[in-house]
Formats: sequence, structure tokens, C-alpha cells
Amino acid sequence: MSASPESAPASRRLVAVWTLVPLLAALALWAFAWPAARTAPRDLPIGVAGPAAATATVEQRLAAHPGAFEIHHYADAAAARQAVEDRDVYGALVAGPGGPELLTASAAGPAVAQLLRTAADSAAPAGTSVHVTDVVPTPAADPRGAAFGAGLLPLVLAGVAAGGVVTAMRLRGGRAIAALLGAALLTGLGGAALAHGWLGTLTGDWWAEAGVIGLTVLAVGATAAGAAALFGTAGLAVAGLLMVLIGNAFSGVASAPEMLPAPAGVLGQQLPPGAAGTLLRSVSYFDGAGAGGPLLTLLLWAGLGLAAVGLAAARRRTAPATAPEPAAVAA
Repeated sequence: MSASPESAPASRRLVAVWTLVPLLAALALWAFAWPAARTAPRDLPIGVAGPAAATATVEQRLAAHPGAFEIHHYADAAAARQAVEDRDVYGALVAGPGGPELLTASAAGPAVAQLLRTAADSAAPAGTSVHVTDVVPTPAADPRGAAFGAGLLPLVLAGVAAGGVVTAMRLRGGRAIAALLGAALLTGLGGAALAHGWLGTLTGDWWAEAGVIGLTVLAVGATAAGAAALFGTAGLAVAGLLMVLIGNAFSGVASAPEMLPAPAGVLGQQLPPGAAGTLLRSVSYFDGAGAGGPLLTLLLWAGLGLAAVGLAAARRRTAPATAPEPAAVAA
């Protein structure tokens, strides 16, 4: 006995659920578990300072890990410290008369700082101990950086939600753009008040932090709303998956982009979540050092998303003018 016409669509939907849910689960496991399982230094920028004769042994031992470190040379400890503060390197080994010293910046990533301590101990000459100086430490309220790392996903979800709400409420054109801008502005102010004023996990300029948080939500939300305006529900779903699964998992906010397997580290910095994590570290802990690239990335995503919202609205306005008149259709 053949299936009725009414049962055929229901059967296809059932098969779709059986297919899509396992695929989404596999994608999520791959996106989050693969980088975590392959975390290791890959061309991690590290400095070496001091006389060539004193640093030769250190460099040889660091070079024993091919592809792990990208070594930068500095004349003295002051130059190496400045490079750490400017985010040119994650840390620096300084050879001096008082013994080797490791300059780190745990605010750039506590996991990386711990890795550099281990590498410095192994690279130091036998019988010597390495003195560690944390040039840019993490805040006292968040010594392990756990709260900072956990704060990125809520911002990404807020952005996707903003795009989804604008789409569900059928806001278009200027109203959609105003809604996205207003939501981002208020989220930035509220997020800075919580993270800086209450939790104490951010310690930089309050307004700059609020701007970064708001721009993050705007970049994600505008992308989601723009994709939905151009491609419908499918566009919104793809944008949400891209930001939450790929962007968040490849952001490197829990460690560093150079600690992720290729091409996850590079790709993550081209998406709003990764750029947001790097930019927020810069404005909160490093007085804006290294903020140019990630700021441009967020601005591009936000601008393209808002442009897509405006383009979709313009297409809707011009569609009736090009449609045939009812009288002509009747004739």
C-alpha cells in the first residue's frame, strides 16, 4: 500500500531531522574538540635578548622544537620588555649577568605564559634557574583568565540573537539598522559595566572596552541580519553556525591563535569572535597595542552586514515598480 500524499512531506522532514542533527553534532565536536586536542605552539613569537655569546645556547635549545617558536632578537632587556608590552612577542628570554630572566605577559594568555615558563626552564643552561617577570599580568580578579575566555561566547550569542530578533520582527532598512546599532550600544555599555565595574576582569579604559563589546555584537548581529535579509532563514542559520561554531571555536581566546592547528588560528582571526578577543585584550591590558588589525576586521564585518541589510531593503522597494501592472496582466 503506497503512502498517502500527506505523509510524504512528513517522512521527508523526519529524514531531514535524522540527517541534520548528527551532522550538526559532528560539526560542533570537530570545531571545538579538534583545536583543543591539537593545541601546541606554532611559530609562537618569542624574544631573545642579550649578547650573542650568551643567547646562542638558548636559541639552539629553542630551535630543537622545529616550527614551535618564531625567535626575535633584541639588544637588551629594555627592548625586549617594550616588545612584550607592544604585543610583538608573547615573552622574551633575557641573558644577563644575574642569570637568565623570562619576561612574560600573562594578560596575553595565561596558557601561553605557562608554556613559556616550561620552555625557558628547558632552554636555560644546566644548573641555572630562570627568574620570571610578568610584565603585563592578568587582573587580580581573574588570575587564570578564565572569566575573560568565558565572556566571548555570550557576546557572540547576543549578536546572533540581535540578528534573529530583527529578522523575526520583520524590521527592514533604516529601522533594522537602527535596531542593530541600538542593541549593540546598550550591550556594550552593559557588558563593560559587568566585566569592568563588577567582575573586575577588564582593567583598561572603560569606554574603549564598551566600544569593543558593542562593536563585537554589531559585527555578529549585522552579519546575521544581513544574511537573513538576502538569503532568508537559511542565511540566518549559516551565519549563526559560522559565528558560534567556527568563529568561537577558532578564536584562540582560551590560549592564543598561534596555539591552534592550521588553518584554525589564522581563520579565527578573520572572523568577528577571534578579532574581538584579540582587540579586547589589547584595549583592556595593553593600552591599545596591536589593536589595528582586529579593529579593522570587526569594522569590515559590521559594515558589510549593515550594507546587506540596506541592499535587501532597497531591492524590496524597487521590486513593485518593475512588476507588471494588474491591468496589463488581466489583458
